[in-house]
Amino acid sequence: MTVQEIADRLVQRCREGRNLQAIDELYADDVISREPEGHPHEVTEGKEAVKTSTRNWEASVAEIHHATVSDPIVAENHFAIVMDIDATYKEIGRKRLAEICVYEVKDGKIVSDQFFFNLG
Repeated sequence: MTVQEIADRLVQRCREGRNLQAIDELYADDVISREPEGHPHEVTEGKEAVKTSTRNWEASVAEIHHATVSDPIVAENHFAIVMDIDATYKEIGRKRLAEICVYEVKDGKIVSDQFFFNLG
């Protein structure tokens, strides 16, 4: 798949709420995922660890009120999307999270992702 096709597939899966399927299909086994400095999962290495982190996030959500995923912007072997989620979390209550997500693709797989958002 091309970078554009990978980006489009990721967006489609995220919009469908099929995040784990997106990771299974599109991520390299040795992917590196980065969250903002100070986040409990600042760096996560490996597809299985990323899936575990995603499962933990999903389990922390009581209800998603609204979520959007932008169309991707592609530049050579990178692409970016904006995710905006308004959710009620089991432990902290309702919170809106808007983030920019940047992905790097190599040999037809996502080899890294990085998320930019406010921790507050």
